Amino acid sequence: MASLRILLTPGDGIGPEVMEEALKSLARIEALYNHEFQYETEIIGGAAIDKYGTALRPETLTAAKSSAAVLFGAVGGPKWDDPAAKVRPEQAILGMRKGLGLFANIRPVRIHPLMIDDSTLKPEVLEGTDMVVIRELTGGIYFGKPQKRWTTSRGRRAVDTMRYSETEVRRILQVGFEMARQRRKKLTSVDKANILDTSRMWREIATEMAADYPDVELEHILVDAAAMHLIRRPSSFDVIVTENLFGDILTDEAAMLPGSMGMMPSASLGKRRKDGTGIGLYEPIHGTAPDITGQDKANPLAMILSAAMMLRLSLGMESEAQSLEKAVDAVIADGYRTPDIAGKDSTPVGTTKMGDLVAERVAR
Repeated sequence: MASLRILLTPGDGIGPEVMEEALKSLARIEALYNHEFQYETEIIGGAAIDKYGTALRPETLTAAKSSAAVLFGAVGGPKWDDPAAKVRPEQAILGMRKGLGLFANIRPVRIHPLMIDDSTLKPEVLEGTDMVVIRELTGGIYFGKPQKRWTTSRGRRAVDTMRYSETEVRRILQVGFEMARQRRKKLTSVDKANILDTSRMWREIATEMAADYPDVELEHILVDAAAMHLIRRPSSFDVIVTENLFGDILTDEAAMLPGSMGMMPSASLGKRRKDGTGIGLYEPIHGTAPDITGQDKANPLAMILSAAMMLRLSLGMESEAQSLEKAVDAVIADGYRTPDIAGKDSTPVGTTKMGDLVAERVAR
């Protein structure tokens, strides 16, 4: 029996609620496949600020480093939204990514055929949409220096710096090329090369690397055009790779294609072993949703699908991951929906019931 250590960081808002539902399905995986998952839980985000005065304790990061993977809920909320605050919940996720050396955020975007009418876009636009968006996590404007604000006699000023090294660009593009090679062999590199020097360097490196992947079609698209094409022709994309800020925005836009962020899992990955596994942080992209916290309305499917990504990418359990994904598909096929994805002919259920339904359908 394999015993694997997993760090749970539920966080704030609906984070603990959806985490609990994912654990139900993972318990089924343990029983069916004779695994043993050893869980350790750490307080992060706003809850950690309230208790410890910091969003991410060093002890939490140490626990993460000694784990096979991290399941992350969500952090933040109105209580901690003071823009002048020096300690903010979001520092937990940024600190975790940096501390674990996670540089690639992977977000699959797939339109379930039975939910194609639930999106705000026309079915004929969405049909065939199946893409992966890869966002660089450790560079760009979020981490560049100088980064500060100050006041002069003429008023308030602020500066943020977009900075990238060739090493950072090459390693994220390699993830993109390799993933495209395993899929439909098309890589879209998104930049702002008509304005930014960092983007011009990014485009040059992507073009150079394409010579090592002659079987992969490389296209360059400016970020504003990419935002438009995600709405006009999303099915034309296979793998998208882009820098930190652009990726943050585009992945949230892409998350609305299936109709709800509650359906969108993600993985943040660093260096991989030869077998393709390695530590990763897995989280739904929907945030803390304070307006529905504690009301049994949150959609746990993104958290459950994030757990499936964990099984595949950190634990090397492909069959187990597929079992979990097929269980989600089965529940959707049976017509069950949480409020965010409810349609006219669906059966409405709450967070807890949805988690139960998925766990019941997990099978070898």
